[in-house]
Amino acid sequence: MSRLEAKKPSLCKSEPLTTERVRTTLSVLKRIVTSCYGPSGRLKQLHNGFGGYVCTTSQSSALLSHLLVTHPILKILTTSIQNHVSSFSDCGLFTAILCCNLIENVQRLGLTPTTVIRLNKHLLSLCISYLKSETCGCRIPVDFSSTQILLCLVRSILTSKPACMLTRKETEHVSALILRAFLLTIPENAEGHIILGKSLIVPLKGQRVIDSTVLPGILIEMSEVQLMRLLPIKKSTALKVALFCTTLSGDISDTGEGTVVVSYGVSLENAVLDQLLNLGRQLISDHVDLVLCQKVIHPSLKQFLNMHRIIAIDRIGVTLMEPLTKMTGTQPIGSLGSICPNSYGSVKDVCTAKFGSKHFFHLIPNEATICSLLLCNRNDTAWDELKLTCQTALHVLQLTLKEPWALLGGGCTETHLAAYIRHKTHNDPESILKDDECTQTELQLIAEAFCSALESVVGSLEHDGGEILTDMKYGHLWSVQADSPCVANWPDLLSQCGCGLYNSQEELNWSFLRSTRHPFVPQSCLPHEAVGSASNLILDCLTAKLSGLQVAVETANLILDLSYVIEDKN
Repeated sequence: MSRLEAKKPSLCKSEPLTTERVRTTLSVLKRIVTSCYGPSGRLKQLHNGFGGYVCTTSQSSALLSHLLVTHPILKILTTSIQNHVSSFSDCGLFTAILCCNLIENVQRLGLTPTTVIRLNKHLLSLCISYLKSETCGCRIPVDFSSTQILLCLVRSILTSKPACMLTRKETEHVSALILRAFLLTIPENAEGHIILGKSLIVPLKGQRVIDSTVLPGILIEMSEVQLMRLLPIKKSTALKVALFCTTLSGDISDTGEGTVVVSYGVSLENAVLDQLLNLGRQLISDHVDLVLCQKVIHPSLKQFLNMHRIIAIDRIGVTLMEPLTKMTGTQPIGSLGSICPNSYGSVKDVCTAKFGSKHFFHLIPNEATICSLLLCNRNDTAWDELKLTCQTALHVLQLTLKEPWALLGGGCTETHLAAYIRHKTHNDPESILKDDECTQTELQLIAEAFCSALESVVGSLEHDGGEILTDMKYGHLWSVQADSPCVANWPDLLSQCGCGLYNSQEELNWSFLRSTRHPFVPQSCLPHEAVGSASNLILDCLTAKLSGLQVAVETANLILDLSYVIEDKN
């Protein structure tokens, strides 16, 4: 009998945030995410010490999925951010930086966690109410009848990911492709409840980014030899399609949902092959033109179908099954028995295509709600990052379709919001506290910590030693290069604010970020002519930003409320 080791007692630690180890690890995580933030963010290379895949990225989804976090508090933080990113795709770094700064700023105040949490909730509610209100000065409507704002939104996402390594011309090209791919997923005659299609990203690594393109329908990669064997179909009407999710290889161990009845003394292999050929005869009698199979088709069945001018393609894979079902209207067939007529679908046409060194079988849909984005980039690392960025942009467009508003980006929303909170807490604290027991002094302290955390997110955009200013009219961000003279005429050094909406030719007064200044009312209600005339705005997704703000504050509150951490060491 092996020796039994006695169970170790659980390790209980009180006031976990007061320990030096926790503060240090939290500070390290903050430095990592802060240094990744924005268009000039620094890339991170993550790899296993024993070798294997190397990930080069500045995106939160890739960064956090490759980071090994062991401390329970950090696990809470990273898990919250990953959950947010899995639901909204964007604003992961914003959420992480804001959360870390909130925790750090509040700890210096010495207030009780109960007071801090209560006031943080009040300020979060104030922020969300303002950002959703008609008087918000950093929210603009998204008009889907025009591509201008939509292109700005996509372009802002692409330019914030430096590991994609795109030039200005490539950024414009890919932005237009992403928008086109998204618009193709919207049904033409949609009324009321809209069911969006799907954009499939097809890899073309080692090609020029400018060679990327979008095609309606689905591309199935095949070898040139396989394509040459396929018979051309000439038909004026739609092509009838059968889609199988079970194997048609004749493998007895995998008969799908059906059963094979075999008489005594009969070869099992021959019985299954006979059943496959009977299936083929039904497909012929039902006038099927195209047979697609997720797994393998037996060579005899494939030859039999080809003799009757039916195209048979196998090894489709599980990834394409859902898009094929949506595009063709088929019901995947899971047995070798009789096929229900309702299981068949159709496509408008088929053809072959070649891009780079790859050959494809192109299924052209009756209605283009499924499309293929052929995405090119120079190397594997840049392509992986670009693919992730395109997926983020497509998801953000879906969120914007549901809630057609965008927030001004480039740090302007954060500085504007900080100015609004300072003004509100200084001039109208009663409307925030209402019947709360907290004092106005406590509110002022927490509000300053909250605003400072928002401004720290903005400060993370600068990685080259430059200065950040805010104007005293709109509360927007303005950047000054590191080599600029200390005493200068600001309009000569400043061109546009961070989001690109305002220029320095207006009569504005500026102050350094985080400098002491009297609270002011940032101008609200954006002028429509200013938004309409701006063609290169930096924008953020409203839905993703609101969720990121809420997740950051609620996660910070949860961590600040922890009194004990109990770890089982067994």
